[in-house]
Amino acid sequence: MSLDDLARGFQERFDAKMAAREKALPAARRSIRCSANAIRAIHRGETEKARSLMQQSADAIREGLEATRDEPDVANGGFLQDAQKEYAEARITAAIVEGGAEIPGPDELGVQVAPYLNGMAEAIGETRRHILDLLRAGDVENSERLLGLMEDLYSLLVTIDYPDAITGNLRRSTDIARGIMEKTRGDLSISIVQRSLRDALDRHAKDVLKGER
Repeated sequence: MSLDDLARGFQERFDAKMAAREKALPAARRSIRCSANAIRAIHRGETEKARSLMQQSADAIREGLEATRDEPDVANGGFLQDAQKEYAEARITAAIVEGGAEIPGPDELGVQVAPYLNGMAEAIGETRRHILDLLRAGDVENSERLLGLMEDLYSLLVTIDYPDAITGNLRRSTDIARGIMEKTRGDLSISIVQRSLRDALDRHAKDVLKGER
């Protein structure tokens, strides 16, 4: 085979990879954008909008994976994994905030394990955001329940002790999640103390009023 033939063969292969990438990259970006908007809708209580956006995100991921089906190196280039991570984060956040629903697994979502676990770690941060909303509304009970769920997720994450090259730097995501969880525990403790103090003052005020009568 001549060098010209080799060169043409290489160009054809790279042209195919570029074509796959040019189809998959916009799909991944669209998925990430839909997942981010879905998370915002979840926190606003816009359930139907969030579900629609998450479905659009899932469809975009499938589109990207289909485009790279014959180019595994492109499929594993990172941008589709980022999209899967954001999608997993949105779906896990939805299950947590809506309550009562089981947290979907990676097979159910159609995503790889490493992006899924990193999405789970980031969902801990979104859970903190929801807890702060609950605390502002005075809902300490549900805040305590969600903190317990955060701790369960973290307990799962710390059991994944594998090299970062395999887990997608999960160790770093888990460390960040731990800091978020500890900060949330402190915020919740302060809210509980404040509520107890407020209740005690209310009782005292009522006793004073009774005494004056």
